[in-house]
Amino acid sequence: MNAAVPICAIVPPYVLDRLAEAGHEPAVRSLALDTAHRAARLTAPPPTAGARGLNRVIADTGHSQRLPGRTVRTEGHAPVADPSVNHAYDGLGDTFALYAQVFGRDSIDGRGLRLDASVHYGQNYENAFWNGRRMVFGDGDGRIFGDFTACVDVIGHELTHGVTQFTAGLEYQDQPGALNESVSDVFGSLVKQYALHQSAADADWLIGAGLLAPGIQGVALRSMKAPGTAYDDPQLGKDPQPAHMRDYVNTTQDNGGVHINSGIPNHAFYLLATALGGQAWDRAGRIWYDALTGGGLSADADFTAFARATVAAAKARYPDRSSIADTVSASWAQVGVSPG
Repeated sequence: MNAAVPICAIVPPYVLDRLAEAGHEPAVRSLALDTAHRAARLTAPPPTAGARGLNRVIADTGHSQRLPGRTVRTEGHAPVADPSVNHAYDGLGDTFALYAQVFGRDSIDGRGLRLDASVHYGQNYENAFWNGRRMVFGDGDGRIFGDFTACVDVIGHELTHGVTQFTAGLEYQDQPGALNESVSDVFGSLVKQYALHQSAADADWLIGAGLLAPGIQGVALRSMKAPGTAYDDPQLGKDPQPAHMRDYVNTTQDNGGVHINSGIPNHAFYLLATALGGQAWDRAGRIWYDALTGGGLSADADFTAFARATVAAAKARYPDRSSIADTVSASWAQVGVSPG
């Protein structure tokens, strides 16, 4: 895919905006970097076939803003002394494992794309992002956010932006953008659940649990189980995510609320996975994956279009079990979206 790819970062711009307005210097620097990256609108290289199987390369920018940095660990090499390098390496592997072992996908492009990541980006950089070519991780400042390599679901989230890039190519604006973010949250959570061998009932359904520094009043960046409850902190503000279309947020911020309104499809997936029971990647995850990669979604798909795609995917995958498609429809109805 040669189209311009949005810079998709895990910490929403409205969170950094609030911190920057309060004079939090790392957030001021991070917001400036994020703004510059988004303005660049990188053109991703076309997917190129690599060696079959997992192939990771981790680089260290040495707190500079120059990418990719110095290569510090490659596929098959032993752990190094730097935990950020090892966390990134392991998280790339966990993400690859979910897509390969559950969905039969060879890396994020489906053609063996090498997984590249850079750690220690910038000075106390308060974010992690996929730039269309590689994962980039900041260290956080320890006061608001910790090391961004430490949460495997954050890594799964960001790499899934690559999967979306190479499949449905959902636009990064308004409802298509919220779907883009939601799909990354869904599969980021599934990466964590798969790595931990958790059932849907056992999972915490949090995105970025452990990322907030001690003293911050919150548990994560987002909650799929209960959107709007992940944090409520004097510095961060209150989690703005809705769980239902009646509370849909119309805004010009955040590309039309892509990190905000993603709570609605996130909650639909949570409802489906817990209603079906067992391991969320097994049935609910396969349905979402089929909808994303099946070729039937347009880049400007809204929530209703995606809901219809998931119902169609459930019928196609489970033709003799109509109750599964009915449960998909019911899950969307519970968040105010009618598949029709």
